Amino acid sequence: MFKSILTAFALSLTLLAGCAPGAQAEPPKAAPAPEFTGISRWLNAPPQTMAGLKGKVVLVEFWTYSCINCIHVLPHVRQWHERYREQGLVVIGVHTPEYDEERSTDNVRRAIERFGIAYPVAQDNGYETWNAWGNRFWPALYLVDRDGRIVHRHYGEGGYEATEQRIRELLATR
Repeated sequence: MFKSILTAFALSLTLLAGCAPGAQAEPPKAAPAPEFTGISRWLNAPPQTMAGLKGKVVLVEFWTYSCINCIHVLPHVRQWHERYREQGLVVIGVHTPEYDEERSTDNVRRAIERFGIAYPVAQDNGYETWNAWGNRFWPALYLVDRDGRIVHRHYGEGGYEATEQRIRELLATR
C-alpha cells in the first residue's frame, strides 16, 4: 500500500511539474494541426508554416533544454530526423521555456549545438504555439499527416516504438 501511495504522489508531482510520464493519447478524431504562431525566432532554418508543410509528414516536438525528460527524448527525435527525412519526415522542435533563462536565444542555440539538433527549432517564448496546440507537457510529440491533421500524440518519455511505427505508416501512405 505504501508503494502505491508513493507512486501516486510521484505521478501527481510529475503532472504538476508539466513533465508527463510516458503517456500516449490518440486524438479521438484527427484534428487539424494549428499554425506556428508568436514564434520569436527560428533556429536552424527559415520560418516554417504548417500550411507550407502540407503534403509532408511532420513531427512537432515541444521541449525545453533543461527538462530531463526532454533530454532523454531528444536522441530518439534526432534519430527519426536522420533516418526518415529523405523519405519525407519533417521534424520541427518548438522550444517553449519553463524558466526565465530558457528564453535566451543564445542559451537555446548552445543547447541545440550541445544536443546535436539539426532540424528547425521555433523559439516560442510567449507560449503562443504551445497554447494554439493545447499543449500542457514537456516533452510532447505530435505527428501530423500529409493532410495537416494531428494523428498521433505522445507525452513524456517512452512509447518510442509506437511513435516510430506510426511515422513509418504515415510515410508509407501517399
